[in-house]
Amino acid sequence: MSVKQLAVVSGKGGTGKTSLVACFAALGSSMVIADCDVDAANLHLIASPMILKKQDFYSGSKAEIDPELCQRMGICREVCRFDAVIFEAAAQPVKYRIDPIACDGCGSCLEFCVSRAIKMIQPKAGEWYRSETRFGPMVHARLGIGEENSGKLVSIVRRASLELAEEKGLKMVLIDGPPGIGCPVIASLTGVDYALAVTEPTMSGIHDLKRISELCRHFSIPVGVVINKSDLNPLISEEIKKFAETSNYDFLGQIPYDPDFTRAMVQRRSLVEFNSSPVSNTISEMWEDLKNLIK
Repeated sequence: MSVKQLAVVSGKGGTGKTSLVACFAALGSSMVIADCDVDAANLHLIASPMILKKQDFYSGSKAEIDPELCQRMGICREVCRFDAVIFEAAAQPVKYRIDPIACDGCGSCLEFCVSRAIKMIQPKAGEWYRSETRFGPMVHARLGIGEENSGKLVSIVRRASLELAEEKGLKMVLIDGPPGIGCPVIASLTGVDYALAVTEPTMSGIHDLKRISELCRHFSIPVGVVINKSDLNPLISEEIKKFAETSNYDFLGQIPYDPDFTRAMVQRRSLVEFNSSPVSNTISEMWEDLKNLIK
């Protein structure tokens, strides 16, 4: 069975992408939810997942000083451009150590250490999880503070989501993608069947919509456009609509500003679970349109 993959993305943060994903998850069935915004994951705040499996994620490299071999010459501290080597004069005996947060893994200290007391290690950079939610199975992750290779972690989440969908015989993977157009976004988009770009009626919103849509075009991914908080600036909303139409993107509609999004979030619920307002009905219609487009 072919599993369809839908990625919800945005050229910038704060457009309401995760709120929409939560609504689609509540409206849909037979799907796996994948939170690929590993740098700042927040879909779990609404989905309330029960973790069934936890896996450590190792990535990058960090320097580590062996105090038994260190001759305390201080060359490592001199060559470190990130000020990651710390001299602990108050320690007994005095010693040098590496600040793992400041270390960039460049290896300069390793290269210049005459006593060969430094080695490079691959640290734990985060965790990823397989969970169960009221919406169905979910794969999500958490990248450690200041850690790198979020694109690699996104790829792990994507692969685990697809494997889980195939294992359970589910029809779709719904991806909550990270904002922007960088490596994590590319990892979220590669190989998907459809991308929904969520934007807002601001100058930065339309600028970043054009960037993310160009990225999708590069990978030959069909694009749909949704304007959230559309009534904040009707003129720019109209400009975005015209841009979508002239670019041959699917324009799926506009969502006016609704404070009930926040009220629902406080209760750890999606908007469509919170009420049956006109905005909820609009989102439900968008979901039906999306399902037809993906088919």
